[in-house]
Amino acid sequence: MGCHVRIKFIAAGFLLALALILSPAQLQGQSMEPRLYSNAPVGMNFLMLGYGYQWGDVLLDPTLPIQDVNIDVHTSFAAYARVLDVWGKSGKIELVLPYAWLSGTGTVRMQEQSRNVSGFADPALRVSVNLYGAPALSFKEFQNYRQDTIIGVSLLTTAPLGQYDSSKLVNIGANRWSFKPEAGISQALGRWTLETAAGVMFFTNNNSYMGSKTREQDPVYSVQGHVIYNFRSGVWAGLNGTYYAGGTTNIDGARGSDTLQNWRMGATVAIPFDRRNSIKLYGSTGMQTRSGGDFNTVGAAWQYRWGGGL
Repeated sequence: MGCHVRIKFIAAGFLLALALILSPAQLQGQSMEPRLYSNAPVGMNFLMLGYGYQWGDVLLDPTLPIQDVNIDVHTSFAAYARVLDVWGKSGKIELVLPYAWLSGTGTVRMQEQSRNVSGFADPALRVSVNLYGAPALSFKEFQNYRQDTIIGVSLLTTAPLGQYDSSKLVNIGANRWSFKPEAGISQALGRWTLETAAGVMFFTNNNSYMGSKTREQDPVYSVQGHVIYNFRSGVWAGLNGTYYAGGTTNIDGARGSDTLQNWRMGATVAIPFDRRNSIKLYGSTGMQTRSGGDFNTVGAAWQYRWGGGL
């Protein structure tokens, strides 16, 4: 029973990590992902379906001449993840395919404008490896595993395959690649787990920005932290926070005054129902916003897992 409970809340950690990849705001480095660096039996698979709702200053580029913005984004997604043996270290590969509905209003040059659009958002792929404290284990070996300190690294990539109309100011897709290398530490202290991670997100150019303009963006640097409590039932709850800075844009050689320097806070609850099924609820809000990203997020995700001896 103890092993199964641990698998429940350890494996459930994939849910929020993947669900938040879907957020278009992820492109600004604003995600909060508890339990990204955790362990599970090699060969375990995860199928995830989820929904998220964002409202406020969502998807809005700070360089755009829009005022009085009110944007709603509904996002659904399907995702798959698998635990790997990477030269004796535990690793994961995760793929997310999101679909979004966006509606919003704003004032552009003294005229009220609206935008309603739906389509696929940019898909995301993450590869992660736990370098210390989380060896690759079979299901039988995992029964005796207890987390202490885990140190891991990951690389998140988004591809410019989502809906994008160069004649529109607001879109679902970003029309550019992004790459986010990150390193994190997870420390177990009894029923508590403390986590921190730091990363930097790099962007390629969008050469079809507002027509035929070229949009460049500096890297976005981010750090996140989590305080998690694990209940005996297998339920776990966490408080999450992130700070991100940088990301100044350059449009056809004109450098913007849109440098990010923002804080966000959130909370997560993961509830396992049995050995194979769990659900996660999450929410976050902006605490301090210098430029862009002043929005709220709520969502839920269901996860089914199999393989790896489960």
